[in-house]
Amino acid sequence: MSKTKGKSMCIFSSKGGVGKTITTINLAGIFEHLEKKVLIIDLDLSSGGISMALNRPFEKTIFNFVDDYNNNRYEEFKNYTISYDDFIDILPCPKDPRQSNKIDAKYMDILIDKAESNYDIVLIDTNHVLNEMNIFTLDKVDTILFVLTNDPLDLKNMKSLMSIFKDSGITNYKILLNNSRDPYKDYFSLFDIKNIIKANIDYTLSSSFYIKNMDSYVMNGEIITLQNKMAITFNKDYETLMTIALDMIDEHETKEIKEGETHE
Repeated sequence: MSKTKGKSMCIFSSKGGVGKTITTINLAGIFEHLEKKVLIIDLDLSSGGISMALNRPFEKTIFNFVDDYNNNRYEEFKNYTISYDDFIDILPCPKDPRQSNKIDAKYMDILIDKAESNYDIVLIDTNHVLNEMNIFTLDKVDTILFVLTNDPLDLKNMKSLMSIFKDSGITNYKILLNNSRDPYKDYFSLFDIKNIIKANIDYTLSSSFYIKNMDSYVMNGEIITLQNKMAITFNKDYETLMTIALDMIDEHETKEIKEGETHE
């Protein structure tokens, strides 16, 4: 019997600095608690920081995968990833930002398919630019998680982005309001935010989840959601991240059941 295909999620936003990378890493920790094998793909090709945030040195990157595949040197997917622990692997962005321009978006189709064949969960961290690479990725993945903050510019950009998605008929997304990124920014109420962006807020991380000593976690390569006291200290926000993870798994399993019934 063939392995069940994994589930992919792209973590995206309408502007930079909203906490996408930390959210991606924390979700990986939640999926580890659920005993899921996770791959984090750093698709912020010119300035990504997943491997740095997890303090993991690396040699090969997405660029090597694409270059080898293009030149018939590709052998095994695991040759391009680095291990964080028994459950989490990383596919880093290029070391040299100039290599990012040499990566053709068409190879994301192959990359994501191979990732889904080798992992239960594929989390893709991106930058906020609607370029060809990100548009292709957003169209390819099973689920899109938008990370939003209570920031006027962010809300303005998000409103435009939601209009584009509505016009394009794209509905496979959820929105996470990250109040932990800037705990002192509370310009708009939840009601106001929904009215501004013309969309629902599916999940919220509270301002209590603001980590003052975040740099120390980064320096030590630690994932907050894997810390022993996380579930107790940040109970509400831990439950929010767990809900995102479970929703992702449930939607995937429901889709597989429906597809199986269709083929019968």
